[in-house]
Amino acid sequence: MPTISAVLPAYNEEKIIADSATSMAATLAGLTDDYEVIVVDDGSRDATRQIVESLSAQNACIRCVNHSVNRGYGAALGTGFAAATKELIFLTDGDKQFDAREVAGFLPHIEEADLVIGYRAPRMDPPMRRFNAWGWNLLVRLLFGYVARDVDCAFKLFRRSILEDVRVESIGATFSAEFLIKARRRGYRFKELQATHFPRTAGKATGAKPSVILRAFRELIVLRLTLSKSLESRGSVERATGSEAR
Repeated sequence: MPTISAVLPAYNEEKIIADSATSMAATLAGLTDDYEVIVVDDGSRDATRQIVESLSAQNACIRCVNHSVNRGYGAALGTGFAAATKELIFLTDGDKQFDAREVAGFLPHIEEADLVIGYRAPRMDPPMRRFNAWGWNLLVRLLFGYVARDVDCAFKLFRRSILEDVRVESIGATFSAEFLIKARRRGYRFKELQATHFPRTAGKATGAKPSVILRAFRELIVLRLTLSKSLESRGSVERATGSEAR
């Protein structure tokens, strides 16, 4: 029986976070006896933290980890992953735009893959967000080759041990892209499955803010340059080693 940590980043989600966390806990309780739901409150200015702490008092399997200030989506994920203690990590957002019960369909595939990642089809976001997502996925593919059908889909199940090998530097919206790019390059096995997506019913998305977009582009360019330098250094070492051998 697998052990699972569910990580839910949240920012100003007081209207929906209780439903998100409790439905996630109920789903995992039906799949395993050893689970935890980690809600990372990324410096919310509403009652998100207080609501999750109240849930934690009622159910010890629900945990609240807090940032004193808003640090960004990637930073929230990093904090949640670092706090996770179980064999498998399941990632979904705190805004309840996914059906947590579908993790049951992802779980059997972890036997044949190291990461089981979802793609939204159809994606139930406003037209501008869908257009931005299309452009982002295209840019990632142009810079790094094929990574995933839906790089930023917040419905992923993977082995926690991968985090010991894949170090992610991005603290913004580039976190998922960097994680998948590096995991691909290290040879981890991927499985992609469709995940049902719902329109947002509460709260407000922050991914389209200019500051978030600019930081994402900056992080992506830095990642491209860093990986290019790493490949060049590796090539230089291999050429030098080959010359010495001859």
